[in-house]
Amino acid sequence: MMEMPAMSDDYARGRRDGLRLALSILAAEEAKWEALLGESPSWRTNATRAIRHKAYQVATKRVQTVLNRLLPKAETALPAEIASMIDQAGL
Repeated sequence: MMEMPAMSDDYARGRRDGLRLALSILAAEEAKWEALLGESPSWRTNATRAIRHKAYQVATKRVQTVLNRLLPKAETALPAEIASMIDQAGL
């Protein structure tokens, strides 16, 4: 088996930041489609919206899984920047 070369810290941090950005975009899109579920009188439109909403949920889960795999094993607490964002959001 070929071993993967070690990534630099800056490169790994950039990948994680990119995945976090992708998660936030997917969450926004999922929320948009969730609000539209069942709103149309057409069953076909409602079915298409439900499928699209489920696709966003699956994509979000996959990106979250990749992000979890890229997080350093020693990093058990949230990074300071994410903790401050959560505090700003009031969660």
